[in-house]
Amino acid sequence: MRPEGYYHESPLSMKALCIGSAMVDIIAIIEDSDVERITMHNERTSFLLLEQGRKIDSQSITTHIGGGAVNASVSMARQGIETSILVKIGNDSNASLIADRLTVENIDDKFVIHAQELPTGTSVMVSSHNRNATIFTQRGTNTLLHASEIQDDMFNGMDLVYIASLSNRSADCFPAIIDMAKNAGAFVSTNPGIRQLLSRQEKFSQYIEKIDLLAINRAEAEILVPVVLALDDVVGKTHPLHIDEDAPSLMYRGLMAGHFTISLAEFFNRMMKRGLKKAVITDGTKGAYLADSDGIYHCPGLRVDAKGTAGAGDAFISTISAQLAAGTPAEFCLRAATINASAIVGVVDTQSGLLSGKELGQRVEKNIDELPIVFWPWCDLI
Repeated sequence: MRPEGYYHESPLSMKALCIGSAMVDIIAIIEDSDVERITMHNERTSFLLLEQGRKIDSQSITTHIGGGAVNASVSMARQGIETSILVKIGNDSNASLIADRLTVENIDDKFVIHAQELPTGTSVMVSSHNRNATIFTQRGTNTLLHASEIQDDMFNGMDLVYIASLSNRSADCFPAIIDMAKNAGAFVSTNPGIRQLLSRQEKFSQYIEKIDLLAINRAEAEILVPVVLALDDVVGKTHPLHIDEDAPSLMYRGLMAGHFTISLAEFFNRMMKRGLKKAVITDGTKGAYLADSDGIYHCPGLRVDAKGTAGAGDAFISTISAQLAAGTPAEFCLRAATINASAIVGVVDTQSGLLSGKELGQRVEKNIDELPIVFWPWCDLI
C-alpha cells in the first residue's frame, strides 16, 4: 500500500477520453454595490437583482474557454495524461477559440465534430458578492451529438473515459457511450448534470452497474433520492448509526428530497449493491464524500479567497477520476481533487488555476494537516 501522502513523480501513464460540452465563457465581474442580492430564508436559493434599463460599469468583462469536457480535458492534460476530447462545436469564430485552446493544452482534437445547425455553445456569467455567478447559457452545438457519430474505435486504448454533463439530444447518447467505454475496458467516470438526471432517471438507473465512478453534487444526489429508495431489492440496508452533531453535515443529517430522507451511508450502499463501483458527492465548502468497497471517506473544503466558483466541480471530479483510475489511494485522491478545485475558486475562469500533477502532490503534502480525512468502514455502517 502506498503511503497517504503519495503522489506520482512522473505524469500519469494513462490515456483518457473526455466527452461532453465545449463553451466560450464571457465573464462579467460587477461591484457588489451595483447588484442587490436577496436570500430566501425557507429555500436554499439567492437572487441577484439588476436595475432594468441601466448601463452598469463592470470591474472586468473577459472571454475564456470552458465547458465540462474541455475543463476536464485541460485538468487531465496538465496532470500529464494523454488526453483526447469528443465534443461538438460550430463553424464560427468561437469554435476557432476552442480549437486554439485544445492545441495550446496539447489535447488531441481528432474526435471534435463540427456542425452547421447551431452555433458553438456560449455562456455569459455575471458574478458579484460571494462570486457564485449567475450563468446565462446558449448550449448550441452541445445539444446535437448523435449516437451514430460515436464509434467504437474512439475508445480503443483508453484507460479512462470521462463523461461530463450531456444536454438534450446529446444525453440520449449516454447508453452507447457507456457500452463502448466498458467494451474497451476503460474506467468509466460520469458527472451527469441535474437536467440529465431529472429527464433520464430510468435510463441512468439501468446503467449504474457499468459505472466505475459516479460524481455528483449534493443537489444532484437529492434528485436521485426517490430513485435510490425505489431500489428495494437491495440486500444489506444500513442500520441507524449514531453520528455526533459535529460530524460532517451530510453524514450527520443525510440526504433529503421532499418528504424523503435517507442516510448518506444507505444512499451509497444501495447504489453499490446494484453494481456501482465508487461514488463521490461534493457539498461545496463543506467538503466531499467518497464511497468505495472499503467504506466512506470525507475530506473538508480548503479555505480560499473566492474569485469565482464556476468550474470548481469540473476540477474536483476530473482530478479524482484520473487519480482513482490510476489506482492512487483514496485519501490522496480526495485531497488532490479538493486542492485543484480550490485553485479554480481562486481565479475568475474555469481553467487557468488548474495544477500539474507535481504541483498537486506538493500542495497535498503542504496542506495535509488542513485536509484531515474521516473514514467510516462499512463494517460499522451495515
